[in-house]
Amino acid sequence: MSVLSPYRVLDLTTERGLLCGQMLGDMGADVIKVEPPGGCSARSIGPFYKDAPHPDRSLYWWAYNRNKRAITLDIERDGGRDLLRRLIEHADFLIESHNPGYLSERNLGFADLTRINPALIYVSITPFGQDGPKATYADSDLIILAAGGPLILAGDADRPPVRLCIPQAYLHASTDAAVAALAAHHERARSGLGQHIDVAAQQSVAMATQAYVLAAPLGSPEARRMSGGVKFGPLDIPLVWPAKDGYVAMTFLFGSALGIFTAKLMHFLCEQGFCDEATRDKDWIAYGEQLLSGAEPLSEFERVKEIVRKFTCSHTKAELLQLAVDRGFLITPVTTIEEVVESPQFESRGYFQDVAHPELGQSFRYPGPFAKFSATPIEYRLRPPSIGEHNSEIYRDELGLSEREMAELTQTGII
Repeated sequence: MSVLSPYRVLDLTTERGLLCGQMLGDMGADVIKVEPPGGCSARSIGPFYKDAPHPDRSLYWWAYNRNKRAITLDIERDGGRDLLRRLIEHADFLIESHNPGYLSERNLGFADLTRINPALIYVSITPFGQDGPKATYADSDLIILAAGGPLILAGDADRPPVRLCIPQAYLHASTDAAVAALAAHHERARSGLGQHIDVAAQQSVAMATQAYVLAAPLGSPEARRMSGGVKFGPLDIPLVWPAKDGYVAMTFLFGSALGIFTAKLMHFLCEQGFCDEATRDKDWIAYGEQLLSGAEPLSEFERVKEIVRKFTCSHTKAELLQLAVDRGFLITPVTTIEEVVESPQFESRGYFQDVAHPELGQSFRYPGPFAKFSATPIEYRLRPPSIGEHNSEIYRDELGLSEREMAELTQTGII
């Protein structure tokens, strides 16, 4: 039995929150994806299988909807809302990502539905939360990353910031929502009552700045973007370094936590003839403070960086990784997509998994589980569903609707 196999989730999310339901489904929950007739808007997002746009062929849809069943339901209509309320009676979680107030205006808000099912955990995923001055603002991945802070670190120093090509904001929000849902579920075991979880994507992505989000309130120098690194006050600090056959991510930093690794690296570089003993023996623990105070000129830091760059350029990514393993350096290759797919580490852990798509007569390789549970491993029980694929299972077999009622609901566009 999987962790959440006794529980049911109603997933009313758009592309804003699909990953949350998938994570709960991966842990065994019975996730029912509730879509409007014609399908969720996420089905129109490409790329598409064989470059042929089709609501059941969106790779974006495939990526975030495994381990779900799917029904169609028009909650704009009284008949659709009535059916949803019947489903709520036996649901444990509801996830939604509509604009604040949208479901409440249709009498489907937290207060409305917990009158039907007091134990319901109601999860809302929105750009800026359910209240506050920005609650009704328009959103996009670019807007949220800008409002939350991470965007300031992404891109080149001499031009506006850029975001990653794959939307990130709602992935952060969705994972936070899944964790929050499990925390509320843990509390429900004590009280027997559900909660309304309010997840703002802006707040989720703010944590992706790591410690940098604390710089302004603490009066510290703020980090700024620099291609392949970060600008910290007057310092240009590379985080990505060139190798013979690509790039590596390397931590060449200072202070009590990281300076010891830099000292170790510089001793090796001296052994290999890349620098002299005076350079090797700099105080790498205090070096950052020396640069910021002016005790060590910035030109000297530029000279040291060039020494390190010559070292990385003289080795392949694989050679640098092996040195890191053997010598305890903080270096790892920046991998291509092909290298990720062919990763020996992923292969040894059985990460990538083939998922059968009987409707297409073949299987496709999917990224594997987000975690490995020793007693209740994640299984890919269901491929991403087609539009309304499980209408009969849910409406006829579970709710007891007759074939005539099903036909009437279909004809009137309610399902």
